[in-house]
Amino acid sequence: MAPDSSLTFNVHRKEAVLVAPAKQTPHEFKRLSDIDDQEGLRFHIPVIQFYRYNPSMKGRDPAKVIRDALAKALVPYYPFAGRLREIQDGSRKLVVECTGEGVLFIEADADVRIEQFGDLLQPPFPCLEELLFDIPGSSQVLNAPLLLIQVTRLQCGGFIFALRLHHAMSDAQGLVQFMTAVAEMARGHLTPSIPPVWSRELLEARSPPCPSFAHREYDVVEDTKGTLMPLDDMAHQSFFFGKHEIATLRKHSPPHLRQKISTFDLLTACLWKCRTVALSPDPDEEMRIICIVNARGTKSGLNLPEGYYGNAFAFPVAISTADKLCKNPLGYALELVRQAKSEVDHEYMHSLADLMVLRGRPHFAVVRAYLVSDVTRAGFGDVDFGWGKAAYGGPAKGGVGAIPGVASFYIPFTNAKGEDGIVVPVCLPGPAMKKFVAELNTLLREPVNKIEEQIEYPVFRSAL
Repeated sequence: MAPDSSLTFNVHRKEAVLVAPAKQTPHEFKRLSDIDDQEGLRFHIPVIQFYRYNPSMKGRDPAKVIRDALAKALVPYYPFAGRLREIQDGSRKLVVECTGEGVLFIEADADVRIEQFGDLLQPPFPCLEELLFDIPGSSQVLNAPLLLIQVTRLQCGGFIFALRLHHAMSDAQGLVQFMTAVAEMARGHLTPSIPPVWSRELLEARSPPCPSFAHREYDVVEDTKGTLMPLDDMAHQSFFFGKHEIATLRKHSPPHLRQKISTFDLLTACLWKCRTVALSPDPDEEMRIICIVNARGTKSGLNLPEGYYGNAFAFPVAISTADKLCKNPLGYALELVRQAKSEVDHEYMHSLADLMVLRGRPHFAVVRAYLVSDVTRAGFGDVDFGWGKAAYGGPAKGGVGAIPGVASFYIPFTNAKGEDGIVVPVCLPGPAMKKFVAELNTLLREPVNKIEEQIEYPVFRSAL
């Protein structure tokens, strides 16, 4: 049974309260990194977790358990209980004033059972605005709570944990680290298994700032043809990619890449091509795919400490004219995606921080752009408050961000047949969604002709 988009239910909410740290915490100012406070991260991002009834937790109220655990977790994670301020010196630098005021918490009940959402718990979720209620004034960038959490009890004994985070504070991995700390406190731990590390100075600009890459993801692109998404006619749909779908897509790629390309690269090239065909841009228009690349771990050379929960990723971009993207085989887009991603290392990240300072922390270019983010390894589904792992855990919808309609997430998922794979929420204007589905179905059929070994790829350079 698929999610019932017509499902409606009532949610009865108690008045929102501020949950402060359980103990007194330092009142101080903490600077965000020069990656954190860029314009493209100055928004609140929604996450949702569904938990089934667990007989071993009978009699325990998830709202009370999580609220108490939240207060305890906010002691080591006290910056989340503060408020963002902007330094008034023309630099637009963001700092957290650690006031200890707390985060918003809503306790609620819904007259619905988790089974009514269907076997396929995936975005878009019905009545999302009721499960993660936007308290008026709470989603401002400055001087507002940095987290909003709503715990909604369901008639079946399960519950929904929904959260909204100010993205300037953390990326997906940092958020999961915090959620895991709350979950550990809920299960009786006294301290988080991974102590939080601030250390945002590790991703501050050098002195003097000296960008060494062109960073075309921050080009100033004029929307001369009105190509930004019309928000009044947006269709939301999720697409499942299991082993069969991925194997079929591989057959559309060049033989010399077929076995070594990652699932991320393959999916990204496929979706970029399908989305471009669906939007029907002029042939000479430049289309952009922005890949979120995690710079944690030893591969990048940044050597960020374990426990770092700030934003540690870049937005490398691949660019092609619509004509070449639509007419060339999938291998064309695939090679562009691989080239863009390969640039991200420690020097790229420091160059990016330098650029932010020199150019006033710009937003990445969104005109004719599509952004993809892989959260398959982030661990949202593993967060366990005592009721077991989430039946679904991850982004609440696609198309979120300062510019709606631009982003998609790759979310781990098990379908009704028990097949593990990836679900991708896509947001497009209604008519374009139909074209997207048709083009995707074409790529998910076995290729008729042999994929040629050689494709004439454009030279892609973004290093200065």
